[in-house]
Amino acid sequence: MRAPTSAASCPRFWSRGSRLPGSDLPLLVEAAQEAGEIARRFHQGAPAVWEKEDAQGPVTEADLAVDAHLKDRLLTARPDYGWLSEESVARTDRTATSAQFIVDPIDGTRAFLEGGRDWSHSIAVARGGQITAAVVYLPLRSATYTAVLGEGAWLNDARLGTSDQTEIERAQVLANAPTMDQRHWHRGAPGFERHFRSSLAYRMCLVALGRFDAMLTLRPTWEWDVAAGSLIVTEAGGTVTDQAGHPLRFNNPIPQHDGVVAAGGAMHRALMDRLARDR
Repeated sequence: MRAPTSAASCPRFWSRGSRLPGSDLPLLVEAAQEAGEIARRFHQGAPAVWEKEDAQGPVTEADLAVDAHLKDRLLTARPDYGWLSEESVARTDRTATSAQFIVDPIDGTRAFLEGGRDWSHSIAVARGGQITAAVVYLPLRSATYTAVLGEGAWLNDARLGTSDQTEIERAQVLANAPTMDQRHWHRGAPGFERHFRSSLAYRMCLVALGRFDAMLTLRPTWEWDVAAGSLIVTEAGGTVTDQAGHPLRFNNPIPQHDGVVAAGGAMHRALMDRLARDR
């Protein structure tokens, strides 16, 4: 895997001075790479960890340090943008702003705590409910996934494209074990080969890369988990919806979706045909 391309040297980034959608991308990439340096200092170093309320999983001092850095870095550069992050209080006016940062400081905290590599920094900008710029950065894999609305999706300097798999029984799918419960499917759970990664954002990037044919989660899904990944998949030629087939809209008052299904177009249709939406 090639080393990440810097925002300053990458020819596909738009002018920093412009406020066109793509002009946010250099800022997002630089902020994500800075976040990676902060997270590396805590990785495998037994950071302090707490359990969130309502069984929402662990949060570490690394998550909080990265979140604080990103909030300061991004809102200093774009003080008129709204703020929505997993680890800090959202700006009270975010639904009234014309653009919003949607951030997961460390997506895949459990993998981070276990000393693994499959955690990421996920940062997106939304405008009018649509993601317009996105980065998912995996520091320990030297992998920078990026997308700008209408400009394609990239892993470092390589253009991305989803797979063209059409047969659901032959598919390689990223999903957690409860997804295979029979109640979720018409005619029983498909026979696809199931795989797992801790970070939802990384799962979506692997679909955009074509390494896997689909990812799905049938649990209520927070916007910060999938905002950046959703644009990366669609700009790679894929389709992303909730489990009822509705397109994802972002910066909702309650920032949550009814599950997420992401795949190449033909595979997405095959999955939607098998999902039980009347349970």
